[in-house]
Amino acid sequence: MSKNDRQISFYFFYLSALVVIVAGLKMAAQAVIILFLSIFIASILTPLFLGLEKRGVPRPLAFILILTLILGGLFFMATILANSVEGFARNLPVYEEKLREGAQLWSMKLGGMGITVDPKLMLESLDIRTFVTMGGRAAGNLGIFLSKAVLVVIGVAFILFEAPHFGEKLHRIFQGREESLRNFSLFSHTIQKYFSIKTLTSLLTGTVITLMLLYFDIQYAVLWGFLGFLLNFIPVIGSLLAAIPAILLALFYKDMSTVVWLIVLYVLINNLISNVLEPKIMGDGLGLSPAVIFFSLIFWGWVLGPVGMFLAVPLTMTLKIAFDSHPQTRWLGILMSNLSGSAKEN
Repeated sequence: MSKNDRQISFYFFYLSALVVIVAGLKMAAQAVIILFLSIFIASILTPLFLGLEKRGVPRPLAFILILTLILGGLFFMATILANSVEGFARNLPVYEEKLREGAQLWSMKLGGMGITVDPKLMLESLDIRTFVTMGGRAAGNLGIFLSKAVLVVIGVAFILFEAPHFGEKLHRIFQGREESLRNFSLFSHTIQKYFSIKTLTSLLTGTVITLMLLYFDIQYAVLWGFLGFLLNFIPVIGSLLAAIPAILLALFYKDMSTVVWLIVLYVLINNLISNVLEPKIMGDGLGLSPAVIFFSLIFWGWVLGPVGMFLAVPLTMTLKIAFDSHPQTRWLGILMSNLSGSAKEN
């Protein structure tokens, strides 16, 4: 067999393996999501856990403090969702009336422009009951996620319990293979750096959005701020999705100038934090091409569902580091990299 034939066989073998792995991940998505979330949440909390221990906090107490933090976050999320769903159901007749008034108003405006639109047809196409059904399904899916959050918490607890001994295990596993140990250390450091900075900037985004909506007296300001915090983890489209509910409510209850101000401020907040502040703190350490980030959202969202979009960047970074560590796949790592960032450094 010639060298070219061996190379072709090599690529076909790995392509076939990739198809099998992706199919397996998609079939076992529910279990894989719990595993990935446990690993990545633990990667965020491990520096905090070890930091508490270094400052003299006994390990069992540090462990309890971290778990209390996680459970408190879940309780906060569940409380916000429960109160918001209850409030939305209570105000449903008001929203329906506002929707009718809006349909009549826009029908008159379009009629003045020579465009004839039947208000009843508009109301049928914008039936609020459809949105309620969709919201119910989304809340049901989120409820399923929250019910599985107990498994994630248990997984995080076990990983944190093993964290103090993890370095010693790695040295034994990679004994005599310094390059592999460096690659794994790079992966671990990059993931921790990404999630730590992303969590802080997302928290800042959610806080600023909440304060802005409270200033304009938009309903469920805390919920939309919390949504901004969560969706900020999704690159490219997350910030756009987070702005939609608050702007729709403003269309119902506020004048057009308020709506314009909200749109401008949403764009300004997300651009300043995501495109100015975050890159300055994070630098070019991720090294991923913007096109790769965008298509990774589509791919991991298809494989793992909505949670896959949250984990798209760290999972893709893992693949890039794995490709970079092997001479035969290094070209794939180069294709995934952001060479413009490297050029600036050089």
